[in-house]
Amino acid sequence: MLVAVDHVQMAAPVGSEERLRAYYAGVLGMTQVPKPPALAANGGCWFQAGAVRLHLGVEAGFRPARRAHPGLLVSGIEAYAARLAAYGAPVVWDDKLPGHRRFYSEDPVGNRLEFLEPRA
Repeated sequence: MLVAVDHVQMAAPVGSEERLRAYYAGVLGMTQVPKPPALAANGGCWFQAGAVRLHLGVEAGFRPARRAHPGLLVSGIEAYAARLAAYGAPVVWDDKLPGHRRFYSEDPVGNRLEFLEPRA
């Protein structure tokens, strides 16, 4: 029986770890968590905020995910959108999901991200 999602794995180009740290830790406010030593040699970064865990692994020949994406629940979605826009990330609002406010954006390597907040 499935009980939860442990993490979401996304890809990134080789050598992009500093950009990923600046975005996921600096802009999104996540905490970088150490990878186990046996996996750290592969490169990439792991991040966590509460129960949300994102693993970014480096991949030769990387192509950003344009359709596949994590959907990240946030509180204070307007402030979150403003924070991303101030960073220079795109913020594209979408009103097609009933009961939610949401927008799409991209991380610094072009991966698609969805941010959503249930309506009161």
